[in-house]
Amino acid sequence: MESEIVPDSEHRGLVQRLPARLRGLALLARFDRPIGWWLLFWPGAWGVALAGGAVSHWRLILWLLVGSIAMRGAGCVYNDIVDRDLDAQVARTRARPIPSGLVSIKLAWAWLALLCLVGLAVLVQLRPIAAIVAVASLAPVAAYPFMKRITWWPQAWLGLVFSWAALVGWSEVTGRLDPALWLLYAGSIAWVIGYDTIYALQDREDDALIGVRSSALRMGTRVRGGVGVFYALAVLLWAGAFWSAHPDPVGLVALGPVALHLGWQAATLTPDDGAGALARFRSNRFAGLLMFLACVVVGTSV
Repeated sequence: MESEIVPDSEHRGLVQRLPARLRGLALLARFDRPIGWWLLFWPGAWGVALAGGAVSHWRLILWLLVGSIAMRGAGCVYNDIVDRDLDAQVARTRARPIPSGLVSIKLAWAWLALLCLVGLAVLVQLRPIAAIVAVASLAPVAAYPFMKRITWWPQAWLGLVFSWAALVGWSEVTGRLDPALWLLYAGSIAWVIGYDTIYALQDREDDALIGVRSSALRMGTRVRGGVGVFYALAVLLWAGAFWSAHPDPVGLVALGPVALHLGWQAATLTPDDGAGALARFRSNRFAGLLMFLACVVVGTSV
């Protein structure tokens, strides 16, 4: 049924052709919205590329992609289990599989376990230091659904989680956690805060009614400027990462395209235009690609 597909689904026709139970599981893992796993994947690809492994570790990049799809799905399932009562009160989320009754809590837990097994298959491909780093992400992932209840900045916590793959990719290639990596990671966190604030604009009215907190609410009428500040911070931190990895002005020039793209997002953002905000949020998969290409330029020149 159309009511089972949330408004920002990108694959309505494909998902709707699945049998009801499978459709519910696909929706629960957000397979209809690939933007989520792209955003989770890109920082990992950046870490590999900036560490100089874009060519030599191409299989690792593919494993990170598989892991991003599985673990983003697992995270969404867990989030929906925790948030099922809140989701039932929000117009955009009340049609999700659990609050709508399409998927039971028991089945959701089983689906979560299966997705985690896929993530485990990716984990065993990693060297010990990278595997330890990957496992350490489970704590912030488990805490994330509760952040919107206790802080105005759940987007910052999401930044910690959605940027974690950068730590995994870099440590797998180098066997270390170098200063350039931490600058890359910090920049990714700022990027996530910016784009997830844009995404949260869709729910501001409902969030305010039910008491859920977000950076979009916290910024109020200064959302456009706030997003611009976080995007600018991301670019500055990435520039620091590039310079730390390879002090060459060419690396800074390589950041130009992604900087211009993020600047366009912030400059043209209209907070009350839900469709426009969603389009700019989704465009971050392209921003991730531009940043990856910049990391390849710097990583292969070391």
